[in-house]
Amino acid sequence: MGLINNINKAFDHRIRLGIMSILMVNEYADFKTLKELLDVTDGNLASHAKALEQAEYIKVEKQFIGRKPNTRYSATSLGKVEFKKHIEALEKLIGK
Repeated sequence: MGLINNINKAFDHRIRLGIMSILMVNEYADFKTLKELLDVTDGNLASHAKALEQAEYIKVEKQFIGRKPNTRYSATSLGKVEFKKHIEALEKLIGK
């Protein structure tokens, strides 16, 4: 039972795994960058980012660059800790 406890439902979708993976190695990424790297639709990315934001695993900053709106995401300290725990639990589960 202990192994499964650290598997986090917030990360149970490939898009959320992708968002967190990118934000673990980059200080931040904007919407367009995440969309291109993950090859997903606007709506799909927005809904998964919202779920991670509600869990307080990512922080969202909206700003304007020139006249264009820009949405930028970064992993929170909590998000980084929880994601590491999740990955470690998966590794234990598959015997790495």
